[in-house]
Parts: sequence; C-alpha cells; structure tokens
Amino acid sequence: MTRPERGACRLVRGPLRAVPGLAIILPACSQGILGTDAFPKHELYGLTSQARRAAFSVTLNIAEGSAKRGDGEFQRYLDIAIGSITELQVALRLARDRGYLSNHDWDVLERLRNHAGALTWLLYKAVSKRKRQEP
Repeated sequence: MTRPERGACRLVRGPLRAVPGLAIILPACSQGILGTDAFPKHELYGLTSQARRAAFSVTLNIAEGSAKRGDGEFQRYLDIAIGSITELQVALRLARDRGYLSNHDWDVLERLRNHAGALTWLLYKAVSKRKRQEP
C-alpha cells in the first residue's frame, strides 16, 4: 500500500475526483453492495439493507465531507466513513457466518473493504495533520 503524496490532500476542496484514494474506495464499496444481491429475500429489510446502507455511507460521507468548509468538518465526515467501513465488515462477516456468502466471496469482499478502510484512514490522518498545521 502506498501512502498519499505529501500535500496530496491539498486538492480535496476541488472536484470530488481529486479526493485521494476515492477511485479505489468507491468501487470497493460498490462491490460490497453487489455482494448483497444473493442474500435471501427475508433479509431484504435486515442484513441486506444494513450492509448496503453502510457501503453507501462510506462514499457519501467522503463526498459530503470533501465539500464542507475546513478540515475539521472533513475529518468528522471521514471519521463517520471509517465507522461505516467497520459496520460493513461486521455485516459481511455475519452474512458469511449465516451462509449467505461463500468463504471465497467473503474473502474477496473483505480484502476490498480492508483496502478501502486503510485508504480512508490514511486520508483521515493526512487531513488531521494538515489541520494541525493550519494557523
């Protein structure tokens, strides 16, 4: 895993595509959503809905936070995104344990989710560092 370049987060206040790592985080969360397609119908309003909301929440909070004024606000939204990534982890593990996901499918989704989480955490740390350096 590579770290964001020094100053890479400087562009965050611009277009959403300038958010470092989002090109990886978005597809990873989309895969998390697609992974719920095979869940049983009786889970539609339970585990399926919860996992999908968590996956949506990751990218939506990064997008919304990047549009806010100031690094403090952005950091708060990144913190929420990190919580949603953890929520998705638990939902996918429960789905695997209940037999809704094969071990192979879970492993693929978990690797993607973990990578998205690591990138979000690196972005959080970079914004936090930049926030401390501001006057």
